[in-house]
Amino acid sequence: MSDASLTAIIDKAKAVVFDPVNFYRNMAQTGGFGDPIIFVIVMAVVSGLIIALLSLIGADLSMGMAVGFAAVVVMPVMVLIGSFIGAAIMFVIWKLMGSEKSYETAYRCVAYAAAIMPLTTLLAFIPYLGAAIKVIWSFYLLYVASIEVHAIKAGTAAIVFGVLGALMLLMNLGAEQAARNMASQLEQMGGQFDGMGKQLQGTEDMTPAEAGKAVGEFLKGLQEAADKQK
Repeated sequence: MSDASLTAIIDKAKAVVFDPVNFYRNMAQTGGFGDPIIFVIVMAVVSGLIIALLSLIGADLSMGMAVGFAAVVVMPVMVLIGSFIGAAIMFVIWKLMGSEKSYETAYRCVAYAAAIMPLTTLLAFIPYLGAAIKVIWSFYLLYVASIEVHAIKAGTAAIVFGVLGALMLLMNLGAEQAARNMASQLEQMGGQFDGMGKQLQGTEDMTPAEAGKAVGEFLKGLQEAADKQK
């Protein structure tokens, strides 16, 4: 029987966030994919709306509207696809750990873990800390699901998801640092190009020798900017 009303979805989300042990212990392990799919879509839409709102607050209006529209429309599709892929990966991992549960049960475990998505979306705007909380919280939920749903020993689950979580945390933090470094370099290059552009302004009033010197300085600046990116 379907239980996909808005009230039921909110109750499930609150249970996952505040009492994940009891939620997974009492979670229906079968019943079709409909309810967990709807749950994932709702959590993704809420997260997209949060991104849209924050983009409108922190960016120029046109860019904010574009980012917001993309988040609300594209994010649910991407998250839904990701939930099936993630469940397939977890299904294999749980099988290797000794679980006898079906793919549907694995999907339900992964899908309902999306309850934390709106909160982690908000926290994602905190440099590094947001990414760390998302990874730790997500793998904690998988650890709980391993014990309560898949009947895997706590020690085994702690080792497996501790190692996987640590690797994912390092990857996420490294990717965020690389992205921030790239953004900083692009900002510096933008400032350099602005300065070099000003150097070329007014060349129409220069003598050929002065104009040639200005162009030479412009090209030299381009080379220096390129060297810094190596």
